[in-house]
Amino acid sequence: MLRYRADVKTLIFVTIYFALVAVQWVYAPHHLALAIPLLVLTCWFSFFGAVATHNTVHSPVFKARWMNRAFQVVLTLTYGHPVSAYVPGHNLSHHKHTQSYRDVMRTSKARYSWHFLNGLLFMSKVGKDIFFADMRYFKAMYGRNRPWFRQMILEAVVFVASMGVLLALDWKKFLLYVLIPHQYAAWGIITMNLLQHDGTDEKSEWNGSRNFVGKMVNWWTYNNGYHTIHHIEPGLHWSLLPDEHAKRVAPHIHPNLDQQNFPAYLFRTFFWPGKRTMYTGEPLVLPPAGPDEEWIPAPSETPSDVSLGAIA
Repeated sequence: MLRYRADVKTLIFVTIYFALVAVQWVYAPHHLALAIPLLVLTCWFSFFGAVATHNTVHSPVFKARWMNRAFQVVLTLTYGHPVSAYVPGHNLSHHKHTQSYRDVMRTSKARYSWHFLNGLLFMSKVGKDIFFADMRYFKAMYGRNRPWFRQMILEAVVFVASMGVLLALDWKKFLLYVLIPHQYAAWGIITMNLLQHDGTDEKSEWNGSRNFVGKMVNWWTYNNGYHTIHHIEPGLHWSLLPDEHAKRVAPHIHPNLDQQNFPAYLFRTFFWPGKRTMYTGEPLVLPPAGPDEEWIPAPSETPSDVSLGAIA
């Protein structure tokens, strides 16, 4: 059933997320020594669901199309957003027009002088633009790509209905065990764009992305620390990224763009010295702020299927 055996991990992580929510919903632990770790784990596994969403819109998990469609509905419930809606802003805007005015997630939208705020509030700087761009894309696809549009509607309807039921059953549990983890997952997956692209050279084949190559962070995040090779070949399955990075990227990339220690990078970047720089060490000079440019494909360029990663 699986295209790659490695996606057994994907299925296990998704199962763990639902198990964590179910356990807390049923037992509602009151002791902080148990309640806080469980909530933190739920946030993490909701984020892992967002990473799995990223993976599956590039490289489907299952061989059968109907199973991929069903799995997208399941993944929608793990991080709180229709999976198909991930495609426009990520695959078609960010991947095709990285860091340009056609990239709705370009890092130059975050312009605080205190770089810590750029990391903390990046989602708030790009979220509105992503939403309205998605709405325009949905409207365009209604007439151009009905299969994708129907899949997106299915995911949205199941999600809204499920959230409505949980909210009606117990709004406090819904807020704590569902909404907060979903918000963390959305914040985390969007903020990763800042970490991987801010201060890089989008015009360079090798130096346009920052990689986090430590084994621990990549074990948990399905090797998504290997970002340069992902931009070179987006449809490459996540289990193949480390070897391909070593063969095709590592010999050419600037050494500062292969970060071994993810927590240490976060500390240096946002706390001490906390300066916003290019990967070469010079201060980052932001391009002029400007509006998003149109990136929605013309009718003749519209992919035939954008729901199962076929356009990656």
